[in-house]
Amino acid sequence: MKFVGFFMSRRKAREPWDSAPKNSLRPSYANVGGASSMRLTLGEIAEMLGTRSEEPYRVARGYSIDSRTLAAGEVFFALRGPRFDGHDFVPAALERGAVAAVVSWPFRAQASAELARRLIAVNDPLRALQELSRAVRRRWAGPVIAVTGSTGKTTTKELIAAAMSAQFNVHKSVGNLNNAYGVPLALLALEPQHQVAVLELGMSAAGEIAALARIAEPQTGVVTNVAPVHLEFFDSIEGIVAAKRELIENLKPPATAILNRDDPRVCSFATGFAGRVITYGFAEGADVRASGWQPWVGEARQIGSRFLVQASGSRSEVFLPLAGRHNAENALAAIAAAHSFGVPLASASRALREFRTLHQRAEMLTLPEDVVVIDDSYNSNPRAFEQMLATLAVWPGASRRIVVAGEMLELGPSSPDWHRQAGRQCAKAGIDWLVAVQGDAQYIVEGAISGGLPSSRTRFFDSAHEAGEFASQVVRPGDVVLVKGSRGVRLEAVVERLKELHGKSDLPASAPLPDKPQHPLP
Repeated sequence: MKFVGFFMSRRKAREPWDSAPKNSLRPSYANVGGASSMRLTLGEIAEMLGTRSEEPYRVARGYSIDSRTLAAGEVFFALRGPRFDGHDFVPAALERGAVAAVVSWPFRAQASAELARRLIAVNDPLRALQELSRAVRRRWAGPVIAVTGSTGKTTTKELIAAAMSAQFNVHKSVGNLNNAYGVPLALLALEPQHQVAVLELGMSAAGEIAALARIAEPQTGVVTNVAPVHLEFFDSIEGIVAAKRELIENLKPPATAILNRDDPRVCSFATGFAGRVITYGFAEGADVRASGWQPWVGEARQIGSRFLVQASGSRSEVFLPLAGRHNAENALAAIAAAHSFGVPLASASRALREFRTLHQRAEMLTLPEDVVVIDDSYNSNPRAFEQMLATLAVWPGASRRIVVAGEMLELGPSSPDWHRQAGRQCAKAGIDWLVAVQGDAQYIVEGAISGGLPSSRTRFFDSAHEAGEFASQVVRPGDVVLVKGSRGVRLEAVVERLKELHGKSDLPASAPLPDKPQHPLP
């Protein structure tokens, strides 16, 4: 395989890696860059995969695993899943304009001669997707930042990309493409102009993050926190700790671990790590430390965060259009990552000021009659639920605080206990109404009542549709409604029903931040 040359985007000279102390905040990379061309011919693709193509000079313009969304000129990978076989959709993919399809050898052996010309046969199309993405990542050759953690992965990944964009051309994975399919697709979308890539690595079992790290070969690893999630697949939280640590153990030198100082389990990842360690958080001793956090109230009763950040003798005020102290913590991870690459605190802070909330991830919707809906319906777990309750509890000016709580999935045998605990937290937070949805969410009601919330202020429904109908009748002017649940509960139906009956206004989802602070921070 022939490799093209690399362009290098040079910035102000920095001291080399070897001269930087382990815990210094000097940049890891003085130069970043990538290959001058990322377009591959089918012949190059086949060579990378150890196979052959009968149309080697045709050029791939992208890669897809979904025949429904495939664009003309892309290579289709026929993956097998528990409920589908991508080989069944090869004809449809080629009809939509796929330049070729990567298939198994038995499929190609049974294909007609005309069809076979457009097929690249391999032993395992999924393994081929992963191998090709690693080859493309190496051909691009720029630095990769990988993010993992029990909560806040996607938001932190987006915040890192925003902070890094103050100085670099950043490529980021779309949404939460964080698994054995998504990470390779994110890498295959790299372009020569990208100077840094930011990826999210997820898992539901031991060994998965290590496997993804071997594909993406990140030099910088960011860990947000460790919490009781995916307990259906782990015996204990210690198993989750070990699984998250796999990212730090598989970083490619020169390696930098960016760890949450506020989470003792995450901090322990520094033990035995040979690379550079940077910590962030509110705790004393954090390399990138926040202080003076307070909610900021904007137009249309939207709230964000405001705090000071300090690192390496520098200090900057941060305005973040995301509610909750936990999102300030996510922003600190982003600032620490950017600062490790030489982005000044002030530049990173300005970039984060323009950040926009992701869909269904603490997305704030202002409806007529001053009703605010916090749409956090994409995912849920005990830690994330507690964080959003804390955000709701300090929401200023709320007439009433209403929680629509969906079942938290994948919690294993201890699921009822985790849901009861969530209910007790609802009562402690002083909410006015609890609407629980589906399965084990019934225990949230049980826990809330035991914690002192009147049973007359609780309801349980088997479906999101029923819950939406009820919630839309309960909501009054001035209420703030938190909608929080695992993706499988489909609580977006509740949000849509609230919008239908109360009518979405023209106000922005994120209110503009002030030009100057109203009150100085300490």
